[in-house]
Amino acid sequence: MEKVYIEDKSFESKSYQKDALAKGEYDNCTFKQCDFSATDLSEITFIDCRFIDCNISMCTLTKTSFQDVRFESCKMLGLQFENCNAFGLSFNFENCQLMHASFYKTKSKHTIFKDSSLIETDFAECNLNNAVFDNCDLSGAIFENTLLEKANFRTSYNYSIDPSNNYINKAKFSNAGIAGLLYMYDIEIE
Repeated sequence: MEKVYIEDKSFESKSYQKDALAKGEYDNCTFKQCDFSATDLSEITFIDCRFIDCNISMCTLTKTSFQDVRFESCKMLGLQFENCNAFGLSFNFENCQLMHASFYKTKSKHTIFKDSSLIETDFAECNLNNAVFDNCDLSGAIFENTLLEKANFRTSYNYSIDPSNNYINKAKFSNAGIAGLLYMYDIEIE
């Protein structure tokens, strides 16, 4: 099957569950209100693309390339970002349901997570240096041997981060979030 190259195109209200998205490279494309749920996006390259109000839950992402991609108001349950192509991997998330996802061992420096639900998302052994978690729910999110230098958690909540098991030099936290750094000591903070 021949791979396609598509540039500067908008896709709106399409379902890819029966007719799969063609394999290839999508450059500066916009996907709006599209349903990719439980589809195979393997070996597809997205460069400077925007996904707006899409359902991208439970997709296969083997060797998928996301380079400077923005996800806005998307449902993204159970995604395994560690299976993506690591070359140039960069994305931002705004107002997304990014729950039960895994970024295990990915290099996601400078990623912005804004107004998103990151419940039970796995960030173990991930490089999140300079990442911004702006008003995100991190209930049950896993941070283990994670690089979080200069990461910003000031407006996020429900996180549990063990400073002895993560690299948090110059990371930013609010006074209200201090309990999330001391949870393992079973102490009461008032």
